[in-house]
Amino acid sequence: MPRRRLLILLLLLVVLSASIGYAQRRRRNMDGPIFYTEGGDAVDVRTVTTAREIASHSTGTPEWKNPPEFSHDVFTFVRIIRDRDPYGSPSAGSWITDFPDSDLNLSFRLQQMTSIKVDPNGRILRLTDPELFRYPFIYMVEPGALMLRDEEVPILRRYLLNGGFLMVDDFWGEWQWEGMAEQIKRVFPDRDFVELPMSHEIFHCVFDLGTEKNKLQTPNERLGAQSKYTGVTWETHVQKDGTREACTEMHVRALFDDKGRIMILATHNCDNGDAWEREGEDDYFFHEFSEKRGFPLGINIIFYVMTH
Repeated sequence: MPRRRLLILLLLLVVLSASIGYAQRRRRNMDGPIFYTEGGDAVDVRTVTTAREIASHSTGTPEWKNPPEFSHDVFTFVRIIRDRDPYGSPSAGSWITDFPDSDLNLSFRLQQMTSIKVDPNGRILRLTDPELFRYPFIYMVEPGALMLRDEEVPILRRYLLNGGFLMVDDFWGEWQWEGMAEQIKRVFPDRDFVELPMSHEIFHCVFDLGTEKNKLQTPNERLGAQSKYTGVTWETHVQKDGTREACTEMHVRALFDDKGRIMILATHNCDNGDAWEREGEDDYFFHEFSEKRGFPLGINIIFYVMTH
C-alpha cells in the first residue's frame, strides 16, 4: 500500500474512533443518573422522589403542613424527568432547571392564595412511572430540546386522553418551539396547538390578568432585574441558521381533546419557572414578575385545569 494511502486510512480510523467515543460519552451524559441543581446539589434520578429532598438554592423555600384529614386529598405539583435531544437547540436546558425551588414556591403560593390544599413536598417522576396516573397535573421545564423515549409516547397519550394535563414552560424562539412540537406530534399526530386569546377564562379565573399577553412575559431573573432600566422582558436565542432571534412575543398555546378540554398548555417565550424559583432574590423582579405575572399565571392555570 502506498505510504500516502496508508496515512489517509490511519487518519480516517482516528477520526472514526474519536467520533464513536464522543457519541458514547454524549449518550452517557444524556442518560446518566446524576444531574445538578443550579445550586450545585447532586440529584440522582434513580432514587429521588420529591422536591423537598433537595436543598433550596435561592432564598429558602417555605414549609407547611396540611390537616390530617387532607393528608391524601391534596394537589401535587409533579415535575417530569425527561431526556434532552443532543441535536436540539444548544440553549435549551434539561428537566432539572429551577428545581426544587420553583416547584415548592409555587406550591406554597397556590395553597396560600386559594382554598386548594397542596402537597408540601411535590413529586418528580418519569412518564414510565406507574404512579403517573395518580396525578392529574404534570410539568416539563425547558422542553425546547425535548426527546421522548419510544415507550413514553403511548403512555403520555393515554395519560392525557384519560384526563391528565401537561404544562410545558420556559422555552424560547422558533427552534425550541419546533423541538417541542415535533415530539408532541409523535403523541398526537392529528392535533395542533391553538393560541389562546386573552379573553379565555384561564386568564381571569382567579386573578384577572388583563388583555395583553406580552404583559405576562417573564424572562430569566437577571434580565428581569435589568428590565427596570432597559424595558426588555424577552430573551434572545440562537436559531438553526445561526442568527439570533429576539423572542419578543409571548405565546400561550393549548392542545385540546375532542371535548374541548385542554390537555397541554405551552407558555412559550416566557420563563415562569424563574418567577417562581427566584422570588426572593431581587425586589424589583419579585414585584414586577413573580407577584404580577409568574405566580398569578401559574395559579390560574392550575385552578382552571383542576376545575375543568
